[in-house]
Amino acid sequence: MCGIIGVGSTYKQTDKEWLTEGRDTMKHRGPDDGGIWWSDDEKVGFGHRRLSIIDLSEQGHQPMHSNCNSLVIIFNGEIYNYLDLKKILINKGHFFRTNSDTEVIIEGYKEWGKEILSRVGEKPLFYSYTKNQLCFSSELKGLFKNKTITKNVNHNALDCYLNMGFVPGEMSIIDGINKLPAAHYIEFDLSIGTININQYWSLPSYEDFNKFTEDELLYNLENLLENSVKKQLIADVPVGILLSGGVDSSLITALAAKNSNTIKTFTIRFPGNKLYDESNHAKLISNYFNTDHHELDADEVSVDLLPVLAKQFDEPIIDSSMIPTYLVTKSLKNHCTVALGGDGGDELFGGYGHYPRLIKLKHLTEKIPRPLRSQLTNYILKVINTGTKGRNWITAFGSDFEKDLPLIAQYFDKKSRSHLINKSVNWKFIAEDVWKSRTHYNYDIIDFATRTDFSNFLPEDILVKVDRASMLNSVEIRAPFLNHKLIEFAFRDVKSSQKANSNERKILLKKLCSKILPSDFDKKRKQGFSVPLNTWLKNGPWYNYYEEILLDSINDIFNKNQIISLLKQQKNGYNNSERLFSLTMLELWRNEYSIKF
Repeated sequence: MCGIIGVGSTYKQTDKEWLTEGRDTMKHRGPDDGGIWWSDDEKVGFGHRRLSIIDLSEQGHQPMHSNCNSLVIIFNGEIYNYLDLKKILINKGHFFRTNSDTEVIIEGYKEWGKEILSRVGEKPLFYSYTKNQLCFSSELKGLFKNKTITKNVNHNALDCYLNMGFVPGEMSIIDGINKLPAAHYIEFDLSIGTININQYWSLPSYEDFNKFTEDELLYNLENLLENSVKKQLIADVPVGILLSGGVDSSLITALAAKNSNTIKTFTIRFPGNKLYDESNHAKLISNYFNTDHHELDADEVSVDLLPVLAKQFDEPIIDSSMIPTYLVTKSLKNHCTVALGGDGGDELFGGYGHYPRLIKLKHLTEKIPRPLRSQLTNYILKVINTGTKGRNWITAFGSDFEKDLPLIAQYFDKKSRSHLINKSVNWKFIAEDVWKSRTHYNYDIIDFATRTDFSNFLPEDILVKVDRASMLNSVEIRAPFLNHKLIEFAFRDVKSSQKANSNERKILLKKLCSKILPSDFDKKRKQGFSVPLNTWLKNGPWYNYYEEILLDSINDIFNKNQIISLLKQQKNGYNNSERLFSLTMLELWRNEYSIKF
């Protein structure tokens, strides 16, 4: 993976230095090489930072020109089937000078147009469009070098961030900047200066008529996942597997070992946190499949990491597991440049703990009229504080399951935000409506929930966290579960009852575990990748640091008394750790880049 930045305009660019400066703010994404190209008329400029994965020679340098010299490309990503595509293109008469997948895109574009694209959103693209000009970058910090861009917070985006934990869809935390959503492409017309954004792929509907037996489903699942793993093992640098000993990473390890005799697996231990030590579970898998296994000790977790991560993430997300993710990839960098992980398995095959609870909650709500549920919910929410365990589920109890899917991971609900935002601010509470617009009703609660998580939590939180944390360490994390054929299989062919029910999760995946993993493998274990933030924030350096940042950086937006209340509640046993994390990271990021509210 790499970092890209560029500009296209109907007029000659007078300030070209910002492109080079913006490119080099992302050196962590590509420490191996950097390039700049400007068109002869100086209307188009491309910048690139390269992390060499395929074809390590100078021939893989970007920006890259086509053989005919009529096309120029900058590229951030991997084309896992590039060798297959290359054979097809050679048979069609195309000539190749390099061994890189980038050149396959150029020749593929000549042959097929815009068909070689990412569907899931594993890699970011921010852009700013004003009349007659388009600027884009892999990270916001790249665009900040453009002096024409003002760094003001988008209040609607901030409202969503406080509620959902991320800024969804095409919105960005900065006014005048957008994100390109997953499975979309953007075209800029140099002749008239207009843009066109198109969606080229979406999740298929479940095909009830397309009945498969369980054995057929398991066969298809194993083959699709194996083919994806096999392709993602291809690289010209050392490749490893992040092995936690859980269902997803163990299946990836099993299928990788089936296709290679030199599989390296890595398990990370966190000193002083035995609760998060997965080494015994990982050893079982590594011994069974005879992998070259490494147990790595991560650095001690320190509050000093927070400003580092705030600077890197650009657009904040409310997910403290970015801390161990960063430490894992930092330890991993000493051994390999590429690693396979299990991201996507939960969304595709029903792995999250809230899926069974949603089934039970929906059944319960069907027995109680909604007006009564709403009254009960409103009454309870008036008498319990933010940070009370189970508060989000009480809110969900009042939901209309015939129309909406409740937001389970809700950080500041509307009431909490009304207390947090100063009364003098003309604030529009739009997050709840935005969330509703991003969910599409389905009578099947598991299908509804998994599709919603796939389209929201996965691209806006999970993939952002992994991308920013790994790229800060110049490590590429690949996700075999996010192969588009496997995604389509999961949503088109697999019944919800084969994903989760009121008592079980990942039902079909666990049956595949029974087929190919050791008999004493613990299929029921589910351990989140996290840190004990709630405990750290009771007192000591973490609490003191949060207090200093939040109370010293109070602005005209937030109510100081409410922040003091959140801090006091945290000391008194309430769980406001992620809420305090969200406000602290927001302030650290804002101060780092001189962002204005």
